[in-house]
Amino acid sequence: MFVVFIISTLAMLKTNKPMEPINSDLLQFLNELKKNNNREWFADRKSIFDIHNREAKAFFAGVEERLKETDDIESHKLMRIYRDVRFSKDKTPYKARFAGSFKRATEHLRGGYFLNIEPGNTMVGGGFYGPNPADLLRIRKEFEMDATEINEIISDKKFKEIFPKGLEGDGVKTAPKGFSKDSEAIVLIRKKQFYAMRSFTDNEVLSKTFVDEVIDTFVTLRPFFNYMSEVLTTNLNGESIITE
Repeated sequence: MFVVFIISTLAMLKTNKPMEPINSDLLQFLNELKKNNNREWFADRKSIFDIHNREAKAFFAGVEERLKETDDIESHKLMRIYRDVRFSKDKTPYKARFAGSFKRATEHLRGGYFLNIEPGNTMVGGGFYGPNPADLLRIRKEFEMDATEINEIISDKKFKEIFPKGLEGDGVKTAPKGFSKDSEAIVLIRKKQFYAMRSFTDNEVLSKTFVDEVIDTFVTLRPFFNYMSEVLTTNLNGESIITE
């Protein structure tokens, strides 16, 4: 049924009016900003940044509208280009990228989509970057009890094609407290983060089909998000923990 959903969804997406592709000048500006990451250089080119910032906002808004046709999306957030350097060793004041996230709606839908447009480092994907302690424990216990479904999802041919690195994320070196190092799912249990990312070249980013590839990438994450949503909204007996 899910395969039918993907096919019908992508067919519908192709009928939409094409969005404006990413302008090569935008990537060029980010390249120059990376080489000249200081306030004086940026101030002299603030009007140019404003133009590209509007273009980025329009692109992210367009992605949200397209994504809403495949999922229940509450909102999107485009990150500010200004860095918070108060507690960072890196004192460069700007992020040489346009990055943002797309939030799924309601407590029932977990997982966040992510889009990072950056010369030489554009990435599309999403997942669970910082689960709170309760959610992390619930995920680990699910994997410990039965990791069959999650393994089927991340070993799916399309998932592996779109996300060749598989399920990524930092983890502990040994078994977390309360878990056996001999568990069949120990590789998953050790993780503290659970996400998948797809990389794009600059030429791919500038392509007219880039937005279609972004949506296809997000759609490929849906079985993973649906599975994790079910885990995080139920107890180990499969009973809902969401209070309406």
